[in-house]
This record gives sequence, C-alpha cells and structure tokens, in this order.
Amino acid sequence: MQNILDRFISYITVDTQSDPNNPAFPSTEKQWVLARLLEQELQEIGLSDVMLDNNCYLTATLPSNVMHKVPTIGFVAHIDTSPDFSGKNVNPQIHYNYNGGDIVLNKELNILLDATYFDDIQQYKGQTIITTDGTTLLGADDKAGVTEIVTAMEYLIQHPEIEHGEIRICFTPDEEVGKGAHKFDVAAFGAEWAYTLDGSQIGELEYENFNAASAVVTVQGKNVHPGYAKNKMVNAILLAQDFIKGLPADEIPEKTTDYQGFYHLHDIHGDVEKTTLEYIVRDHDLEKFEDRKKCMESLVSSLNQNYKETVFSIEIKDQYFNMKEKIAPVMHIVDIAAEAMKKENIKPLIKAIRGGTDGSQLSYMGLPCPNIFAGGHNFHGKYEYVPLESMKRATKVIVNIAEITANKYKQV
Repeated sequence: MQNILDRFISYITVDTQSDPNNPAFPSTEKQWVLARLLEQELQEIGLSDVMLDNNCYLTATLPSNVMHKVPTIGFVAHIDTSPDFSGKNVNPQIHYNYNGGDIVLNKELNILLDATYFDDIQQYKGQTIITTDGTTLLGADDKAGVTEIVTAMEYLIQHPEIEHGEIRICFTPDEEVGKGAHKFDVAAFGAEWAYTLDGSQIGELEYENFNAASAVVTVQGKNVHPGYAKNKMVNAILLAQDFIKGLPADEIPEKTTDYQGFYHLHDIHGDVEKTTLEYIVRDHDLEKFEDRKKCMESLVSSLNQNYKETVFSIEIKDQYFNMKEKIAPVMHIVDIAAEAMKKENIKPLIKAIRGGTDGSQLSYMGLPCPNIFAGGHNFHGKYEYVPLESMKRATKVIVNIAEITANKYKQV
C-alpha cells in the first residue's frame, strides 16, 4: 500500500496537462518530464526493451517465464491530464480511515467534498482516500492506471513463482485531447490484445464506448455602429442562440445517462461580427450517431434558408467509434478480465463507457483493448479522488490477468 501511495504521489506532482489547441505531438513539452522519469523507473525495476520514442510513447516488456506458448498481452495507460482544469502544483491530501462523511479539501477557501452530493464516496468508508486540496485536479485520470501497471510489473518480477506469458506495457501522451493512439505503433507493440487501465469505480469493465465527433458551428454577422444599426447590423451572438435552441433541449450531458447520446456545447466565443460554437456529439448506437450529425447539418441549412443567406456554417469531424464491434469477436479477453476481478472478490461492473479511451481507437487499429477500472472518481476537476485500496486491487487484477492467461493456454 505504501509503495503504491508513494509512487502515485510522485507521478501526480508532475504537471502533464495536454493542450487541445497545440497541433504538436505531444501537445505539451512537460509530458516528457514524467515520461523520462518513468523510463528510468521501468529500467530500475527490471523490465526489458524499455523505449521512449520520438512521440513520447513509452513501451517496455516483461518476458515470459513459462515454457508453453502464451499470447503476448498488453496494458496501457496515459500520462497526460485534462486541459479542463489545472494540473499544476498538485497538493494531494491523504485521508486515512475515511469516516463516510464530508471531506474538507480546503478550509481557507471553504471547498468541501460533499458526501451527499458525491455519494459514491460513501462506499469507501474505512479506506484511505486521496484527494486534491481544492485548487487543482488530482491526476488519478490516468496516473492511477500508470501506478497500477508499474506496480503490477514490479510485483511479477519480484514473484517469479507467478506464471505469466510475455507482457507489453505502453504509456501514451495526449489521450485527454483525443490523440493518445494516433501514433501508437500496434505492430511494434506486438500484443494480441491489451487492456487500458483508465476506468473509474472499482469493478468497472468496459468494452463499449461512445461513437464520437466534434462539431464547430460558425455564425457570421455584420457589425456596424449601434447608433446606425437599424436594418443593417446582424449580431452573430444573438443568432447563435437560434442554433442552440434548435437542438433537442433534453439531449445534453446533464440530462442523459446509460446509452442515451447527447449534444454537448462546451465552448462559445466571439462577438457581433463572428461567433463560434464548439460541440461534441456522442452516441453508442452508430445509426443514431449518424442521425445526430445529420440533424446539426439540417439545422444549419434550415437557418440559412430562414435568413436567406449563408449565416451559419458547420464542420464535423469524427473522433472515434464504439469498440464493441471489435471486441465482440474476441469476448474471451473480457471474460479473462472478469475472472481476474472475481478472483480478487470484485464484482465486475460491465457497462458502456460514456466517453472514450485510447482502447477504442486501438481496437480499430487492430489491438482489441477493453477498459478496466483504475479507481478514481470525479475526474477533470477539484473534487477528484481515489481510494488507495482500489488502486491496490486494480494492481492485483493486472497480476491475475497475467496468471489466468498463462494458465488457460497451458491447458490448450
């Protein structure tokens, strides 16, 4: 437990925020700092083939310790943190023997982790909870996953009596800005399948995710002096509201759950002359996903007809697709993960991800890659936390997957 705690804190105190507005790869130089620290650590614990490539992908190998043939499997996590909230100067708070009530994150700023509002935390009563100090995110997304993979590899090296085949690991940059798998070399990685450690609550096991697209709506106005604006000014800010109101009001993140898709307006900026709306579009069902994109395009066309000129324009870009299509033919890899959890007395919570992971893109690149819990909650904000015990048990799940896979192929 102390080893996991110390390792996790050493990672989260390194600022690795990615930048969605920088086309460079990785999008921030500071991601290299943690990558190089990890490179050295992987060498020190005894992994082979440790390589940090020119794109900030760090890979390593744990060689097989059995004589029979076992498929090479992989474990993947990302080193960057969300650009949505500060990851600089993370000051973790350790709350031992959590009593089940509210947690004061920052007394001076009156910031409270309300156990009624964030009621998931109550299931961890009696455990050690790691939180922020209320001024930054924590970085459990996904440095908890990184911690668990490194610790599991170290444990397997220290316990050679546990049989396993060859294991490959990879730590990726820029997952939070949707580029985590863009330069991943699946062929060089050489695994038959892999698992991302990037889920939330203990027990999560996911092989379905959203189909995803980004949409940028541009509204073109005409700016003239307001004193002479009669029948001349076209206020793009006001017209933008017509587009916002034209989409289904209840199909937004805060009003949807489970398999329900949404339109999410996450940024709006501009002035009278030009206003831009930035959306993400999500749906698990591919047909409904395509319908959502068509709905936005149709709304743009309809509004332009109303104004009798091209005031609105839209650019839609697909981001990733539901990995279920690629996982379904190889469901035994999900079954192995479920068995690994049950061996640790964890009930698998098999559900669809309301988001995406590197695994969704990797699955379409030829590396089937379900997602496993890393233990954190309330990602991307100051209320983020992770129970230390969840990290320990995720570490054991990795070890169990390695052992179960080796034993299954021993019987073939």
